[in-house]
Amino acid sequence: MRKWHSIIPNSPMLSIYLWIIFCFLPFFFIFKKSSYLEISIGITFLMLYFIFYRFSVNSRNGLVYMWISFEMVINIILTILYGYVYLSIFTAFFIGNIRRPVGFYIMYGLHIGFTVISTGIGFFVELHLFLSQLPFVVLTILAVVLLPLTIYSKNKRENLEGQLETANERIAELIIFEERQRIARDLHDTLGQKLSMIGLKSDLASRLIARDPQQALVEIRDIRQTASIALKEVRELVSDMRTAKFEDELMRISQILKAAEMEFVFDGDKDTLQVPPLVENVLSMCLKEAVTNVVKHSGATKCEIAFHQNFKEVYLVVRDNGQGISKKQILKSGNGLKGMRERLEFINGSFKIEGDEGTTLTVSIPVTITHQKVKENLQNI
Repeated sequence: MRKWHSIIPNSPMLSIYLWIIFCFLPFFFIFKKSSYLEISIGITFLMLYFIFYRFSVNSRNGLVYMWISFEMVINIILTILYGYVYLSIFTAFFIGNIRRPVGFYIMYGLHIGFTVISTGIGFFVELHLFLSQLPFVVLTILAVVLLPLTIYSKNKRENLEGQLETANERIAELIIFEERQRIARDLHDTLGQKLSMIGLKSDLASRLIARDPQQALVEIRDIRQTASIALKEVRELVSDMRTAKFEDELMRISQILKAAEMEFVFDGDKDTLQVPPLVENVLSMCLKEAVTNVVKHSGATKCEIAFHQNFKEVYLVVRDNGQGISKKQILKSGNGLKGMRERLEFINGSFKIEGDEGTTLTVSIPVTITHQKVKENLQNI
């Protein structure tokens, strides 16, 4: 837990409000006792519980199990002697944040057992008191059973999602490294021999200019032909470079959304995509960045992706039903949207974001201008 008082994620004020309720409520049960000794004992145990809870939050080793055990003992005492069972919810919440499976299941089972047993004993000791709050006691026991499992499963899923994201990033880095190595080998094999030949023939032509101009002219023509062949091979190499395929990216993001437990809806025919490889690569990268943002920041349960192409433009729409995004957040956007904008500007594309109900990102790329600009880029190599 990041904060000792954190109960409701991303809502510190609500967490503090719950703490106030559950921390002051026991005094109502304690002061119902007529004896000053009983009141003093109840307040002492209550203070000890808060101290043990704070120690359990700050512990980073096996001592955490000792502090949780002390909390369970105090829960039993307060339940039997004072009829206050609700502190067991705090203990259940903390048990749910235990990372080690063995430790979690042991403390989880012990806490359920002690809570049920102490509540049963409490019915015999303070029957009228427990009957008056029976619905709340039942809800507390249900919380003790369900809350740790819910929190533990949520933490485990977030951990797996983080590992999956890290693995995907690592795979992407390895793919880029492998592609760079392949390009380096291809460039070396394509240009190495021809550039060496051009250098040798240039030296030969410079020596022949004075004594045999005709032969020097032949060598210069060979240099020109060799350079033309090298340029042609480089253009073919660039055209054949592997790019991110839109269809492959769709398959990967469907897996990511499934891992994030989001519903995935696709509208469009990916087989109708007719654009140059560079445009397809940019489109795939924009799709990847948009879906990554949905998984990380939206809190959505559904992600819709629409793709359409006509004779004028290519459209890609990514829509979610999450919390939306404000104009201020768009202006403060990080490198992801900045990189998307730069890629699209290179091919005269653009995008816009709407965040009123969920978030909608629309990418548009003009088809005609795209073909002309890609052709110019290849010719300038």
